[in-house]
Amino acid sequence: MGSEKETNHLLDVNNIEVVYNDIVQVLRGVSLSVTEGSIVSLLGTNGAGKTTTLRAISGLLKPENGFIKDGHVKFQGNDITNVLGTQVVKLGAVMVPEGRRVFKHLTVDENIRVGSITRKDGSQNIRKDQELMYDHFPRLSRVTNRLAGYCSGGEQQMIAIARALMSSPKMLMLDEPSLGLAPLLVKEIFENIEKINREMDTTLLIVEQNAKIALDISTYAYIMESGKIVLEGPSDELKNNPDVKEFYMGVTQGG
Repeated sequence: MGSEKETNHLLDVNNIEVVYNDIVQVLRGVSLSVTEGSIVSLLGTNGAGKTTTLRAISGLLKPENGFIKDGHVKFQGNDITNVLGTQVVKLGAVMVPEGRRVFKHLTVDENIRVGSITRKDGSQNIRKDQELMYDHFPRLSRVTNRLAGYCSGGEQQMIAIARALMSSPKMLMLDEPSLGLAPLLVKEIFENIEKINREMDTTLLIVEQNAKIALDISTYAYIMESGKIVLEGPSDELKNNPDVKEFYMGVTQGG
């Protein structure tokens, strides 16, 4: 009874080790937690293990011959260690993979509606939520009938996030949402993300290489190197940490 009071963690990743093909160890004792209603960022350079961490949480390691060899992952108190991705989505944890995978031959509107496929609460509610997506991503409301394949990279990223939100997740995981986008679009997408967190009460775990923008919107952050968490703390503290400034934000002491 008391344990619920002690922790309002939506997600608990405890000391996980991930192995591919039974031999290649990618994660070495990774622990992190995400509190309900928060925005948490997971930072680090390319190849640090950030995406593997998201895949481990999302149940998406198996298609690539990966599995959690040690440790456990819990979501809302449910043990989801090595549980299949479809099951994890049903529990309310949804990942938007890197690379903006949209259905190119469907319109923007159709792409967004696909996200509601698992819902059982009637077309009226679904339609209402779809309209809400256009409130959150005004840019998409101008291209509803355009084929997603003809949309810009930024629009496709917005479609992918909106589609994931249509399944009414409790926690949304975003893998490199800023990748390959112009700074202005990155700013717009991160403003959208903040609004979603605030107005839809959606918890977010964001994997990013752009440390500055991720630390600006998150409450807490973890930094990974070589499959391990090397630093963690409130985002404001990490933003002012000289090492973080130098190695992850490209700011040297003089500037």
